[in-house]
Amino acid sequence: MARYTDATCRICRREGEKLFLKGDRCYSDKCALARRAYAPGQHGQGRNRKLSEYGMQLREKQKARKYYGVLEGQFEGYFELATKKQGMTGENLLKILESRLDNVVYRAGFAMSRPEARQLVKHSHFTVNGKKVNIPSYLLKAGDVVAIREKSMSLDKFKAVIEANSSKPALNWLSVDRAKGTATVVNLPNRDEIDLPVQEHLIVELYSK
Repeated sequence: MARYTDATCRICRREGEKLFLKGDRCYSDKCALARRAYAPGQHGQGRNRKLSEYGMQLREKQKARKYYGVLEGQFEGYFELATKKQGMTGENLLKILESRLDNVVYRAGFAMSRPEARQLVKHSHFTVNGKKVNIPSYLLKAGDVVAIREKSMSLDKFKAVIEANSSKPALNWLSVDRAKGTATVVNLPNRDEIDLPVQEHLIVELYSK
């Protein structure tokens, strides 16, 4: 399966915003965007030209795609799914992306970043409703319970991550018991509960052309 193998921090520099892809590093003075707040590449510092309407729409789509770590084909599939649901397509799209298993693992504080959450899911450290699931793109629904497997709970890795995230604020749409290593999806989040710095209506406009 195709995956991004270049330097992760280049993504944030290209979008001009922190997408929090490197865990604690994003909050420290080691953050590449804080040190070099311009686009990567030989001509990065000279990229100040005004974007066209299409360019703005494309950048918003790319920002959302990179934020959740999904491939182009996956993103298009999520958009098609969003158009078939009732409500606003842009908000539906973000709800679908938030319902991915790797994102919920990250949001629950069981991983320091989405890339790390994706790796942990692939290594079969989690169950959904008591059954092992190792598919990061697995879409959860209200009432689903994500849990760290019993054997994995004893690993130093999870103990350290849970301790590091112990003060992380709780989300209204997730009920998390870090002591037991479980997270229940109470409901899918509303737009104001999703902290993604993106204008989703531009993504809808892009795909509506």
